[in-house]
Formats: sequence, C-alpha cells, structure tokens
Amino acid sequence: MTPAIIVLALVTAERLAELWLARRNTARLLSKGAFEVAPGHYPAIVLMHAAWLAGLWILGWRQPVVWPWLVAFLALQALRLWVLSALGERWTTRIIVLPDAPLVSKGPYRFLAHPNYVVVIGEIATLPLSLGLPLFALIFSVTNAILLTIRVRAESAALKELRNDASK
Repeated sequence: MTPAIIVLALVTAERLAELWLARRNTARLLSKGAFEVAPGHYPAIVLMHAAWLAGLWILGWRQPVVWPWLVAFLALQALRLWVLSALGERWTTRIIVLPDAPLVSKGPYRFLAHPNYVVVIGEIATLPLSLGLPLFALIFSVTNAILLTIRVRAESAALKELRNDASK
C-alpha cells in the first residue's frame, strides 16, 4: 500500500465520520428548535467535496507524497479539531441557526468569524498539492472559493438577523 493510498483512506474515513457527526448534530439542533438557513447551495457543496475526494483517488493514489504539503495538511487537521471542539454539538455541515443561543466565541472563534472555512480552504489546496496535483488544487480552490462566498454571505446574514432579533 502506497503512502498516497494510506493518506486518502484516512481522509476518506475522516470525511465519513464528519458526515455522521454533522447529521447527528443537525438532528439534535433541529429537535431543540433550530432551523436551517439557505439550504439551496448545500447540494453544490456536497457535490464539490465528493468530486474533490473522488478526483484525488482517481488521480492521486499512485502519486508520490510531497511531504511538506502533507505536513501542512496535517497541521490543518489540528486546526479542524480545534474548530470542532469549540463548536461541540453545534458543528454541522449545514447552516443551522439555534435561536437564543449565543454565538460561539471560544477557541479559534476568538480570532476569526469563520475559522472552519479557513481550514477548508487550506485543505482543498494542500491535499492535492501533497499528491503533486497543482492544477487539481487550483481548479478545486477556485470552485471552493465561489461556493464559500455564497455560503459565508448566507451564514453571515443569518447570524446578523439573529443578533438583530436578540437586540429587540
């Protein structure tokens, strides 16, 4: 088994575990009166991430690993864990708003409004680069930037509305 296969298998397992966690957290939040905002873009995000991972398997499984890029990707995984631990049961892959709940302001949220997206931006670029696929990294980084622009605008608008409602 090549190092690339090991890396891709671990990333695939991580993504599947995250989907399970997100689904569980979403159900819990909805049961507490939360609601989803701007679900229309979600299928495009899922499709992009699935295509990214499938493309990495198709093009990267026999590639030699570029270790400095892999180290950067692994550092991003530590940041991802920090984000997940800061959000706890409020972390999902969808935009789920829980009325009357304060915004998370611990962990990386002390420094950035959307640290999870910073991690995703880095991951989308560094994993393909760690497999020697710079054009792949560029194509998916541009696609991700477009989708995240839509998502961050929707999420920011929802949070702003929530803050405005709370101040009334």
